[in-house]
Amino acid sequence: MTLWLACCSSLCLKPSPCLQAKARRYLGWLPSACHQRAIGGFTLAELLISLAILGVIATFTLPKIIYSSQSQRNIAIEKEAASMVVAAFQQYANQNTVSSSLTFSSLTPYMNYVATDTASAIDGQQTVSTVNCATPFRCLKLHNGAILRYNPADTFGGTATTNAIWCLVDPDGVVTDGTTNGPGHAVVFWIYANGRMATMGTLAAGTTYGGGAVPATPAYDPPWFIW
Repeated sequence: MTLWLACCSSLCLKPSPCLQAKARRYLGWLPSACHQRAIGGFTLAELLISLAILGVIATFTLPKIIYSSQSQRNIAIEKEAASMVVAAFQQYANQNTVSSSLTFSSLTPYMNYVATDTASAIDGQQTVSTVNCATPFRCLKLHNGAILRYNPADTFGGTATTNAIWCLVDPDGVVTDGTTNGPGHAVVFWIYANGRMATMGTLAAGTTYGGGAVPATPAYDPPWFIW
C-alpha cells in the first residue's frame, strides 16, 4: 500500500509519459488527479473591473501622449523653418551686401517653398488669436504644411548686431482653435544682420528693426516650443 501511494503521489506530482505508461501496465488505471489539470481563468466581473481600470488610465495618459507627440512635431517643423531662413540669409550675404534696407523679401528667392498665399488665416504668436496673409503681409506655404508669414515693408533699419527682421511660422498652417494660447500657435523668428537667429523669448537686449525697438518677450513663445 505504501509503495502504491508513493507511486501515485509521484505520478500526480510528475506525470511523465514513462511513469504513466508503467502505472497503466501495473495498476491498470491512473488516479484522476494525475490526468486532470486545473484550468484557471478570470471571471466576468474581474474582466470588467480590469477594463474599467484601463479606461481610467487611458483617460489620463492618452491626451498627454497625443499632446507630447504633436508638440514634438511642431518643434521639428519650426526648427526646420528657422534653419531654412538662416541658410537663405547666408546665401544672400555670400552674394550681396547686407544693408540697412534689406527686407525679408530679399531672402525668399533662396528659400524652398511650395506656393505663396495671400488669403489664409493662421494662428498668431502666443497671446494673439489669429492673423492673416492679406496685404501688406505675405505668406509662403512650406512643404511640411507650415505657413511662413512676413511683412515685405520691414527692414533691418541698420547693420549692427542688434538689427533684425522677422517672420512668423504657423506649424500646421491653419487656425487651430482661434484662442490666444492655443496648441498650434506660431513662433516669431528674428534673423539678425550677423546671421544669428532668435525668437521673441530669446531676443538680444536692444534688438531693433526698421519699425522700432523690439523688447524680448518670453510670453510670446508657445509653451511647447523649445529652442
